[in-house]
Amino acid sequence: MTAPSAPRPGTGLVTLGETLGLLVAEDVGPLSLARGMRLSMGGAESNVAIGVSRLGVPATWIGRLGRDPIGDLVERHLLAERVRCLVQRDDAPTALMLRERRTGSAQNVTYYRHGSAGSHLCPDDLPPGVVEEAGVLHLSGITPALGESPAAAVREAVRRARGAGVPVSVDLNFRSRLWDAATAAPVFRELAAGADMLFAGDDEARIALEIEDPEKSGPEELATALAALGPAEVVVKRGRRGATALIDGDLIDVPALPVQTVDSVGAGDAFVAGYLACRLAGRDVAERLRTAAVTGALAVTVPGDWEASPRPHELALLGAEEDVQR
Repeated sequence: MTAPSAPRPGTGLVTLGETLGLLVAEDVGPLSLARGMRLSMGGAESNVAIGVSRLGVPATWIGRLGRDPIGDLVERHLLAERVRCLVQRDDAPTALMLRERRTGSAQNVTYYRHGSAGSHLCPDDLPPGVVEEAGVLHLSGITPALGESPAAAVREAVRRARGAGVPVSVDLNFRSRLWDAATAAPVFRELAAGADMLFAGDDEARIALEIEDPEKSGPEELATALAALGPAEVVVKRGRRGATALIDGDLIDVPALPVQTVDSVGAGDAFVAGYLACRLAGRDVAERLRTAAVTGALAVTVPGDWEASPRPHELALLGAEEDVQR
């Protein structure tokens, strides 16, 4: 994928949600024995915004940050990645997460986000005209789980996008620390009904569809059932097993690309970023899915939520000649 020579109105990504400060233990083992921690940031929506921006497509992130050093860090990182930030500063602190590298391959995250600045996101934080002028509005199922006010902001963003004819992208992104599956299910179905593009892990798809038995729902069945809720483009992300897409009625298998996994966090966000960047750049379905497979695979090759998101010339690092099969 090559970057557009210049951004055009109505071609960029607009997203909103909570981005957190991130402290990652430098050592493998119990967090209580860590000798040091690396400070960064992470958030599903801002991860996608960075991934899209690195591929040469304009991206805007809307959110609330505290009047604190962590809020400054988040905004500085996003601006450095050429993501336009439309930020409200809040008296509450910016949320924080601690990531423990319990083993070489297993991680555990502790969140400090109750009453955070991001949980105060509200419809008034959406600047007039920004959603209406987007090429795609991207949302996640995390934001409605933060509280009534963030949920209202998501609904208002969808309302504005639908009214302006802006395509809506949703990644369900279930977080069990924020709510349980039974509470999330009807909200996920509401989000799916308002979406043009829907991304979900197979476990998240089962939550939305209230299917308890994994043996009774393969990826094709899940994609078909999700598409029946409304979206024309559905991608069921399956991690190491690739992805299954149902786009405009066509079922497509997207095998995963073989890489050495260092840190799996952020792979789904990178996959979504690759797909949306290509869609915004006018690429066909095959290239969208091929690029998504590459960006998702590259994301796991280094530590961090967004650090490995590739630039256009780096997409060739992984060969993907046969990674999309109809």
